[in-house]
Amino acid sequence: MDENAYLQLLDLITPLIKKKDTFMRQSITPNQRLAATLRFLATGMNYTELERPTLISSQRLGVIIPETCRAILTCLKDYMKVPESQSEWKRVAQDFEDRWDFPHCLGAVGGKHIRITPPPGSGSYFWNYKQFNSIVLMACANSNYEFIWCEVDTNGRKSDGDAFKNTSFYEKVASCGLNIPPSETVEGSTIELPYVFVGDEVFALRPDFMKPYAQISLNAKKKIFNYRLSRAQRVVENAFGILANRFRILHTCINLALPKIEIVILTCCVLHNYLLRNSPEYVTEEEMNEPNFETTLTALSSDDHQNTIKRAKLVRKIFSDYFNGEGEVDWQNEILLS
Repeated sequence: MDENAYLQLLDLITPLIKKKDTFMRQSITPNQRLAATLRFLATGMNYTELERPTLISSQRLGVIIPETCRAILTCLKDYMKVPESQSEWKRVAQDFEDRWDFPHCLGAVGGKHIRITPPPGSGSYFWNYKQFNSIVLMACANSNYEFIWCEVDTNGRKSDGDAFKNTSFYEKVASCGLNIPPSETVEGSTIELPYVFVGDEVFALRPDFMKPYAQISLNAKKKIFNYRLSRAQRVVENAFGILANRFRILHTCINLALPKIEIVILTCCVLHNYLLRNSPEYVTEEEMNEPNFETTLTALSSDDHQNTIKRAKLVRKIFSDYFNGEGEVDWQNEILLS
């Protein structure tokens, strides 16, 4: 984080975290509170380890850091918001088409396991397929690696598809509550396509949610569709990769109460968006343009009981026909040679 971005953030949250001095002692300043919180998120150091560099006791850090995270979430809420109007959704889709050559894409959806120390008495409730305790971060990213939605409230035993279905975002998708634009003809084409979200193979196929064709018996047209979709879907994976590399707390086993874990993770996500826009040093041009940025966060498992429907398959075929016809681009045939 560069100095200007830091000072701007400090100015925003100071009214929410500033405390009055007492007769007995001076209060910890907003600058100290923010600096300690950012160090906690960026390094993954626990409260005891932070005592020396911050000169604040671990007991007080246990109060200050969650409080400062809540202030950050409040002040930066507009940096991570789901589009509300059809025109806003269309801007997201246009950016995806311009940058990743996938028309009518409203966002890339994905999920990652975040390692935690489980609450006492929880048994195997948080135990996942990778043999550790976790909760799930679900997110939807736009074409610029910014999160437009994040949610943390599912235990690690859930598959990616089930975790998504348990979110408030999915409820709005399924109930047509997101004000998504109706199908339109793609600019410069005669083909009409619906607006869709994209995800990897663990999600359920829906008319408004595209996933790859199964790897068995792929023909050339299906390979090209999968390639074009993977370029769009990798956006959320790259966003997770950048997030995890900047906020090392996500590499640790977070040992906090569950509500505080959720606050910490969401604070990392909203700061990620804030820094993408306000701190040029946050991410390099190479990372912004790299289609396969690696993340060390653990992916979620597949749901083996997904059912597809005829209309969703038809929508996917229409996209496939478009990519192999009027929407063809020069570089896409590279996948046939690999």
